[in-house]
Amino acid sequence: MSKILTLDKLKEIISTLISTKKRVIAPVLAAGKYFYRELSNSSEAVLESWIKPTSSIKEFFFPQHEKICSYCYTGKELVLSDAELFVGEQVILGSRPCEAASLPVLDKVFGWDFQDRFFQERRERTTVITLACEPDDFCFCTSVGLSPDTDLGSDAVLIPLGGGEFEVRVFTDKGSMIFDGKVTESDRTGKISNRPEIKFDASEVQRYLLEHFGDEVFDRLSLRCLGCGACTYVCPTCHCFDIIDEGGAAKGERVKNWDSCQFAFFTLHASGHNPRSNQSARQRNRIQHKFRIYPDKFGSILCTGCGNCARECSVTLGVLPYIELLDKKSKTAVASS
Repeated sequence: MSKILTLDKLKEIISTLISTKKRVIAPVLAAGKYFYRELSNSSEAVLESWIKPTSSIKEFFFPQHEKICSYCYTGKELVLSDAELFVGEQVILGSRPCEAASLPVLDKVFGWDFQDRFFQERRERTTVITLACEPDDFCFCTSVGLSPDTDLGSDAVLIPLGGGEFEVRVFTDKGSMIFDGKVTESDRTGKISNRPEIKFDASEVQRYLLEHFGDEVFDRLSLRCLGCGACTYVCPTCHCFDIIDEGGAAKGERVKNWDSCQFAFFTLHASGHNPRSNQSARQRNRIQHKFRIYPDKFGSILCTGCGNCARECSVTLGVLPYIELLDKKSKTAVASS
């Protein structure tokens, strides 16, 4: 038997969570676009499977700006104070499954040689309820081993049944705590019939990248890249950051700020030398990192096929055009050998 939940009951759940001082995040409409935002009431949430929010849920685990510690001088004595860790609870509801799938990927980054408790506390105190989505032309989750209803990184997923009802599939104790006593049993089940076609062979791309570091694809496609970094900011798995001191000599804060490998100054040395001095080299590094370097190190692809990078790019570039061409070149090389 499956578990069924109505939209009205779901909004009651949201209202209850907010009333108990939990932070609830869901897609909302703002300035003509959809973003993941904290809700003040249940009516703000837009829980439709076709929604493709511009932002990513990663900012609720890895904020754009985060205080690490503060410093001040009392006379000649330097006083350091650690920033407080996240102590509340938050529920992310209506996230796309490809967004939630980024969380196990980020876990490896923030729990590798250093345990980043700022990220980890948010992970431990967050419940993620995804909504199975309808793919658009930018989506390619199936090409990286995922699907529109994948359970990776989710505590539960909602499968639309139509008529304001959802099938609820629970995967963890966190998910059970949200829905226990609020669902009804039924013999109906949700089905995802519209899945993106597989557009490339990720293993072939990985092999080709290893053997063809200087492929001309990067020079050619990167001519239209503006270097704005938008692709990395909306990407759920990109995680570059900088640590700087903000304030003055007497007092201030040490903070972590998002950065981007697509910015010209990202690899600029103090000597003035820049090993990635043009956009072609920067895009090559990004693709190499996602499809070869990260998989070599952690065993999974640094991409969930969400399509945000192209969907939000002013020149519709993103990851996919590079990968499709590299995949085609790989298969051509194999066929001619």
